[in-house]
Amino acid sequence: MRSPLLYNAFLVLSLSALGSAAPAASTRLHPDLVPRKINININITPEQIAAIAPKSTSCANPPAPGECATAAQAAPHIARSFETYQVTSAAEQAAVIALMAFESGEFAYNRNHFPGVPGQGTRNMQSPAFNAKYAAALPELAEPLAQAAGDPARVLDLLLANEEYDFGSGAWFLATQCARDVRAELQAGSEAGWQRYITGCVGTEANAERRAYWARAVQVLGV
Repeated sequence: MRSPLLYNAFLVLSLSALGSAAPAASTRLHPDLVPRKINININITPEQIAAIAPKSTSCANPPAPGECATAAQAAPHIARSFETYQVTSAAEQAAVIALMAFESGEFAYNRNHFPGVPGQGTRNMQSPAFNAKYAAALPELAEPLAQAAGDPARVLDLLLANEEYDFGSGAWFLATQCARDVRAELQAGSEAGWQRYITGCVGTEANAERRAYWARAVQVLGV
């Protein structure tokens, strides 16, 4: 969709360049895909992010002031999200980074601007419904989330107030909303596996523009 841009495991508009991430309507969840804390160390470098998303080397003259993040800012948060949600497969990491780079306009946006769906955002441009699920899974947000009273815009504000939550949405979505068989095929590193992740879990078209980000990501991460 177009936007304003391992061991355990978006329904909105599908737009062309900086818009919404719309998951498939019937994602099969499994209890054992719920992330559990384990001691792992994942390294994603600014150079790798910049190679996948070349425009992320600078936030000079950003199209949406206050939203842009450079590769240097993004890399540590993305790495930490992979640790938190146990995304240890390089093939899965490549797919998630490629998705975020495409959806966020190479990290220039974290809110939906085209057409401007209230509450849609984070770096993988999740729908308001998935942002509500994501926020509910973060214990630290329990009290402010209750105060938000289901307001999608306020829920998104809570997520964007913390860069770890902002950049963590892609890994969270993969780990908790994608079926086990989709992840298994994605982990194989094949284009067919990536296509199934995009069409069967994210719920959008695996088009040429998306594929270009994925192809760079798998090369950079050595898949």
